[in-house]
Amino acid sequence: MSAVVLVGLVRFGATQVRRQALRTAMTLQDSRHPFHGHTPSCLSNSRFDPDGSGRPATWDTFGIWDDRIDEPILLPPSIRYGTPIPKVSLSNVGSASQIGQRKENEDRFCISQLTDNILYFAVFDGHGGPLAADFCYKYMEKYIKDLVAKESNLELVLSKTFLEVDKALERHLHFSDDASLLNSGTTATVALLRDGIELVVASVGDSRALLCRKGKPLKLTVDHTPERKDEKERIRKSGGFVTWNSLGQPHVNGRLAMTRSIGDFDLKNTGVIAEPETKRISLHPAHDSFLALTTDGINFIMNSQEICDVISQCHDPKEAAQLISEQALHYGSEDNGTVIVVPFGAWGKHKSSDVRFSFSRSFASSGRWA
Repeated sequence: MSAVVLVGLVRFGATQVRRQALRTAMTLQDSRHPFHGHTPSCLSNSRFDPDGSGRPATWDTFGIWDDRIDEPILLPPSIRYGTPIPKVSLSNVGSASQIGQRKENEDRFCISQLTDNILYFAVFDGHGGPLAADFCYKYMEKYIKDLVAKESNLELVLSKTFLEVDKALERHLHFSDDASLLNSGTTATVALLRDGIELVVASVGDSRALLCRKGKPLKLTVDHTPERKDEKERIRKSGGFVTWNSLGQPHVNGRLAMTRSIGDFDLKNTGVIAEPETKRISLHPAHDSFLALTTDGINFIMNSQEICDVISQCHDPKEAAQLISEQALHYGSEDNGTVIVVPFGAWGKHKSSDVRFSFSRSFASSGRWA
């Protein structure tokens, strides 16, 4: 066979391949966009109305959600940030709170629409009675809302709110003759979600917030305990001291297992403060599955990856919150346990096929170091 003929055959073959590829592409396009009386040119070319139906695009339309939770895309924020941002409906947020082996449930939690574009989530774990947790439950949201009207920086809003709520609680207790109420305090972990993409978290104490990103936990809070070198040093400089009980747990002045809280006014002059640590993060709807807020009845018995894995296996956030609450009990939690699960764009996308849990737990492996 001559070289000229060989080259001709190769060119002919390449042309046939290109033609076949073109036919295949046109067939696929027709199958994706059936006419139903309209030509393809009449179909909407907007990414927010991809099929020309006039209905808003949903999370699953963008291939973000796997579990078919039907929520529209928030158009103004999506245009502003240049990425599809799914709406988070409060009706899809899961929550659960169990009493454990305690006589009273001193945990409180809040889920609400703070403003047109800001959602509010919070967990409070009371100690020394429910008074401080109840106070935060009733008034924290109002203080945040008042400050949001004047300040756009949500980290600053939360920092100011925690301090103002702490002062308001002190004024409230000033009119009480019961000195034991000075021992009442609470953790506070609060999350604000603005425009479905800006997440800001503030926390005092040992309640936690974690974000599940690509199936892995991203911790948004750090416990305020005397184990932390910086916190222990601050307590000592303020005139307080740290002691350890028989289980090896450190306490401020032999009483409190945390170095920051709202309330606990008998320890304020020893360094226990209400100033929160804050964190701001931008969500990635295609990678971020959910936000979980938990009190220590959950997070001292289940580590962050376990929480992430258990929730990821669930069909919806409400089922997930209930399962996490029950799982903590099965693992031996005796404390009050509260969890809030807020679904994001990648809900159901990152499911682990190898979820393993150890039932032979030790305090050191599943406690506050998890």
